[in-house]
Amino acid sequence: MRISSFFYTVRQGIRNLFRNKWFTLASIATISACLFLFGLFYAVVANFQHIVRTAEQGISVSVFFDEGLDDSRIQEIGELIRRRPEVSNAEFVSADQVWEEFRTEYFGDYEDGFPENPLANSAHYDIYLNDVSMQSALVTYLESLSGVRMVNRSELVATTLTGANALIAYVSMGIIAILFAVSVFLISNTVMIGISVRKEEINIMKYIGATDFFVRSPFVIEGMLIGLIGAAIPLGIIYGVYNAVLAYISERFPMLVSLLSFLDIRDVFNVLTPVSLGIGIGIGFLGSVVTVRKHLRV
Repeated sequence: MRISSFFYTVRQGIRNLFRNKWFTLASIATISACLFLFGLFYAVVANFQHIVRTAEQGISVSVFFDEGLDDSRIQEIGELIRRRPEVSNAEFVSADQVWEEFRTEYFGDYEDGFPENPLANSAHYDIYLNDVSMQSALVTYLESLSGVRMVNRSELVATTLTGANALIAYVSMGIIAILFAVSVFLISNTVMIGISVRKEEINIMKYIGATDFFVRSPFVIEGMLIGLIGAAIPLGIIYGVYNAVLAYISERFPMLVSLLSFLDIRDVFNVLTPVSLGIGIGIGFLGSVVTVRKHLRV
């Protein structure tokens, strides 16, 4: 395509926005509303997932050894554990460390009166996972190792967190699919109106030798511009809303902020900005292309 043709196509696409301004505004408003809801939903889901991941990092599986197991076997078990793909870290806790923590917590500065460590067989590995959903597979493996006496795990917590992650994923996909379908439908109607308004002009252009690409391009540009504008507006609104909500929570509920780790706005918008713009432009492109192919047969 020549430069002059390209700029002509862009100008016509922009003019199409104003030729059908009421339909254009309706499409932009609907896409903005859809992507605003999507953005709010994403911000909530992203923070919830961040909180869940933070909680997962605190969940550990503890491996205890047979009485009298030699140090070389304990170290070997540790190496086997660290090689597992689902393990992020494995920390060895000696019996002396366990007793010191217990004695400090329950006896404080007082003498405990025990001549020797009563928790002599409490040495263990605290194992942290990359994905808490893999806990069952890891526990099965650990219980099969020789020298392992007992494996402690948080089955209920792991199941709850795994279920929460799965629920979030399914709900997210469903909402995105609905918003996508509604937006494509509205852009298709807007482009279809534009085609009907310019039907005679398009026929003349075809008769004097204009290519299909040259005729169709302005409508595709129109749809992409609608999608772009419809995505940019809610991004600006969400940015202000997110900052305001975080400031309000920090001011009114400081204890909640100390308990829950919220994502910084940059972390949210590093993902939300390209995704929203991509969805908006993609919906505009898809809606206009499908409509042009269906209704622009001259």
